[in-house]
Amino acid sequence: MSEVMPFLRRVTAGRNVPGERLELVAQHYYARDGVSPINAQNRRLTDALIERFAQDGLNVYWGNRNSPPWLTDAFQQMVDAGVTRAITVFTSAYSSYSGCRQYRENLAEAMDTVPPFDVVKIPAYFNSAGFVAANLENLLAVLDSAGADSHLVFTTHSIPEVMAHTSGPGGGQYVAQHRALARELVDRVAAATGRTYPWELVYQSRSGPPQVPWLEPDINDHLEQLAGSGATSAVVVPIGFVSDHMEVVQDLDTEAAQTADSLGLAFHRVATVGDHPVFVDGLVDWVRAVRRGEIPQTVFDEALPTPCLPGCCPNPRVQRPALCEGSA
Repeated sequence: MSEVMPFLRRVTAGRNVPGERLELVAQHYYARDGVSPINAQNRRLTDALIERFAQDGLNVYWGNRNSPPWLTDAFQQMVDAGVTRAITVFTSAYSSYSGCRQYRENLAEAMDTVPPFDVVKIPAYFNSAGFVAANLENLLAVLDSAGADSHLVFTTHSIPEVMAHTSGPGGGQYVAQHRALARELVDRVAAATGRTYPWELVYQSRSGPPQVPWLEPDINDHLEQLAGSGATSAVVVPIGFVSDHMEVVQDLDTEAAQTADSLGLAFHRVATVGDHPVFVDGLVDWVRAVRRGEIPQTVFDEALPTPCLPGCCPNPRVQRPALCEGSA
């Protein structure tokens, strides 16, 4: 329990998040004995990758930026083991500062603590076969019982509008990538069920000061709009997240579910990809492609460049060194 507030301060450092907001979020952890579900889920994902990569002779290391096991410790473990090249997999599938470049800044910080070695990353994998197929399988499983009159509510983490505008090559990729995946899933659901469900992309988990514009609509506002339009059932699909971590179980399973209940709206929540075997297979395929120096195969849109283009997903506050970035 004593680790909760230090953890939240590390997560939100430099973002001007009000202290009362941190105290509110801390209560979500205290209600769960101070334990975030993300740790157990990352262990399962790591174990699955270890098992799959054993045949390749590859070791798997796990490093966090805001809580143990620390990324710096993972780098030291790699140096101690004689590693000369590492391929990184972020637990974020999309382009944005917080979902990509910030990780690359953390990699640069960790590299400062050890003798240098080669570090490359797989591209953002929102359009990888494994991520698409696992999300589709989870969605279809819920639609079997949700009813044909359901509305699909795809959700992801809200970010400041300025961050969204500068995300990915050419900007605007954070929203575009989510909407592209949502359309792909809707089309595949139609092919599998013969029904095209109405859908929208909405946002959750806003944490910034109220005067800063963030992506909208908020999921709770959207649920109110659905109920007002006569909808009776919402199927919430958290495509913006890899695992059912605290923001998913609190903001969706608790708060959004309560909103839906108060509106008389049936609420169905689709699981995140987690350690779904198909998702794990997809990550393995992309790591192997990058290891061979190949461009990973995508379901839709082209794979993003790796290393990232210079200045991609810029830090909105201050410029900091980042690994896995090409030269101009």
